[in-house]
Amino acid sequence: MAPLNDVEKAVINRLQHGLPLVPSPYATVAAELGISETTLLATLRDLLDRRVLTRFGPMFNAGEMGGGLTLAAMRVTEADFDRVARQVNTFDEVAHNYRRDHELNMWFVLATETREGIAGVIEEIENHTGYRVYNMPKEEEFHVRLHFPV
Repeated sequence: MAPLNDVEKAVINRLQHGLPLVPSPYATVAAELGISETTLLATLRDLLDRRVLTRFGPMFNAGEMGGGLTLAAMRVTEADFDRVARQVNTFDEVAHNYRRDHELNMWFVLATETREGIAGVIEEIENHTGYRVYNMPKEEEFHVRLHFPV
């Protein structure tokens, strides 16, 4: 991946804090950054097209909406890790898939339309990848406001 330029870094850093609830949120953010709304949107589209960002969109609380939400982990051999990550990432229900330096080395969040849907997606991932998925549903929710400055 090519190094990020100053505008790309600024866009990523600012958008991690969310959009303002105003009639023209992108124009407002662009003004904060000293760029045009067109530049902001083109930069965001380019970051998504280049897969620097894999997703940009709202975060919904699936559990509050009657859906299912869980943290899942897998123990994947190093030789298979990239293949399995690609397979897991094909599921629309998967978000935040990342590698950990741990016996359970692949972690991701599952969100489904119903609570019962979690078990079905886990079974599909297991069948698709050949690896067991460990389901770790939340017992308590914490709001950390995670931010990765670039």
